[in-house]
Amino acid sequence: MPEFIDTDQFLQNGQIVSGGGAKGRIVFDHSFSDIVSVENLLTAWQEFLKGKRGKRDVQEFSLDLMGNIFTLHCDLINHTYRHGPYQAFRINDPKPRQIHKSSVRDRLLHHAVYRVLYLFFDKTFIADSFSCRLGKGTHKAMARFRAMAYQASRNHARTCWVLKCDIRKFFENIHHTILLGILERYIPGQDIMALLKNIIESFSAKPGRGLPLGNLTSQLFVNIYMNEFDQWIKHHMKEKYYIRYADDFAIFSRDKSYLEELLPKLASFLEEKLKLQIHPDKVFIKTLASGIDFLGWVHFPDHRVLRTVTKRRMLKKIRLDNRPEVLASYRGLLSHGNAKKLAKKL
Repeated sequence: MPEFIDTDQFLQNGQIVSGGGAKGRIVFDHSFSDIVSVENLLTAWQEFLKGKRGKRDVQEFSLDLMGNIFTLHCDLINHTYRHGPYQAFRINDPKPRQIHKSSVRDRLLHHAVYRVLYLFFDKTFIADSFSCRLGKGTHKAMARFRAMAYQASRNHARTCWVLKCDIRKFFENIHHTILLGILERYIPGQDIMALLKNIIESFSAKPGRGLPLGNLTSQLFVNIYMNEFDQWIKHHMKEKYYIRYADDFAIFSRDKSYLEELLPKLASFLEEKLKLQIHPDKVFIKTLASGIDFLGWVHFPDHRVLRTVTKRRMLKKIRLDNRPEVLASYRGLLSHGNAKKLAKKL
């Protein structure tokens, strides 16, 4: 991960150069044309197509693919592009969620923006943030959770306490002005910032807040947003055993009272700096030996078992669809924990 520079300097093309601002940072050095170029739009289209070729709206867009791409390109370079409306629908995965789907044209732009921004911002994230990142994911997060538990408990020779928290209505409460302010600290180009503002402000769950779950860019924006918290936890609070996956995070310690004193400090930072709240019903401080619920599994010192509600949901889905490929997928899931009996049952 790149180091933040404490002088009035920033990095450009890998070199430290003079810059404005009270505190220097690494700075995004791609241009607006890198994002909106026809070449980038075409590459983004190939990535966007994966798994969507059979969709009617995608097929309609592809009937005049080059014409549509050139029109989008011209609208972008002429600054006449405006993000379109969203189509809303609900899913149960596992709890009810409101998904907002934008047009193919807008989703193509999301991919074009994402593929340029992601590689830069991913380098600014801490190693122990695992959601929506290449080479990370739930399985790596669970492995890291186990490794942290092992280290914090001194090879399970000491009692290890875990503070586990969840952000309340995470996507709905992302504050647009705060997010744009964070992006501005890294991105000097006004054209790029105007485009990002166009995308961010195209949706709101409440005035000035919220990101749509259906946007690819939303996955990156929430990681950029929560990176402020991650950096504070790691570099200001000096927490060695901290892990986050999306809006779930956990901190390990051998001192329960320390975690009890730490909790209000975490809540205060989230509220004051990011306008987010810890979910009051999803925060607990428990020993690792009593079992910690994290990413669908209950983790113990020497094993992990599938959460009961997750197991029930899985068996219900299998009763509705027991094709071999579905069963193979669930066997793959169960291989990451102690679930041999359940795997045999499948």
